[in-house]
Amino acid sequence: MKNTALNDIHVKLGAKMVEFAGYNMPIQYEGVKAEHLAVRNSLGVFDVSHMGEFYITGDKSHDFLQSILSNDISVLINDQAQYTCMPNDKNGIVDDLIVYKFNDKKYMLVVNASNIEKDLNWINSKNNYGVSIKNESEKYSLLAIQGPKAIDAMQSLTNIDLNSIAFYHFKQGLFAGFDDVIISATGYTGSGGFEIYCKNEQAIKIWNKVFEAGIEYNIKPIGLAARDTLRLEMGYCLYGNDINETTSPIEAGLGWITKFTKEFTNSHYLKKEKENGPEKKLVAFETIERGIPRKDYEIYSKENTKIGIVTSGTMSPSYNKGIGLGYVNSDYSLKDEFIFVKIRDKYIKSKIVKLPFKA
Repeated sequence: MKNTALNDIHVKLGAKMVEFAGYNMPIQYEGVKAEHLAVRNSLGVFDVSHMGEFYITGDKSHDFLQSILSNDISVLINDQAQYTCMPNDKNGIVDDLIVYKFNDKKYMLVVNASNIEKDLNWINSKNNYGVSIKNESEKYSLLAIQGPKAIDAMQSLTNIDLNSIAFYHFKQGLFAGFDDVIISATGYTGSGGFEIYCKNEQAIKIWNKVFEAGIEYNIKPIGLAARDTLRLEMGYCLYGNDINETTSPIEAGLGWITKFTKEFTNSHYLKKEKENGPEKKLVAFETIERGIPRKDYEIYSKENTKIGIVTSGTMSPSYNKGIGLGYVNSDYSLKDEFIFVKIRDKYIKSKIVKLPFKA
């Protein structure tokens, strides 16, 4: 099992450590609810250095990525990022990821930790364009500094105007004493903030300076458990739960990152699926009766017919009610439709809602 460059800090802070994607990772420190609310209301920092970073370089980098990614990178300007996915040949998804454009000949792909090897093999198998593909995952650390106070707290660490970095844009420059850091206005929480890409040998000093700068904002370290509840409240997909090798981006509600202005892997099938409508859809729901939905719980109609399955579920720390995502037959996917989640031996009445979840 691998450790991130910040492992000793997590241990000293008393984090509960678990194995995740081959890494020893902090699942929680103080507790999920306190950490979750810290990010929603103020400021928190995640070590997400287990994520993968691939650099794609060469004259045909743009054309290559257009052929394997569902979203259209031709709309990107330099120093802009984009959420996208890599469809497979079997109507599913290899991975969802963020692509960063430095220029027409240099891009970075940030992929899910558990998919690094699989993604690398897939990308290499599709490289008929003579581009260079470098896996730099083990050289970089990644800190997610998230929450509404992130700009105010972190501005003292850089000469870059953090307010000037638009959502899903990034700048490379001075941060916490190092001059080659990527500051990206991205995150997986819905609470604003930045993701900081730095070299492993810089990570401890940057972490310490971030926490010094955030003292007056009651900054807290945040574990992966709260990262999951934060993303679920926003309805962001988690690979391995809500999307996988067998779910299409159209079924998953990712049509907005699936652009048919160009051809890409399996685009002909996906275009037809979008036109005809998928047989099942990923929906968001909240429980009306008391109960916490969990992954793989069955979903039933009011006629007591099994219509789907829960892919993600939790008790929302912000709203104190059960929330979840799940696939249901498309006939039952309309907003305000009542569904029933089987929790142990009870059928818990729930309602399909529009994302993000609200009070």
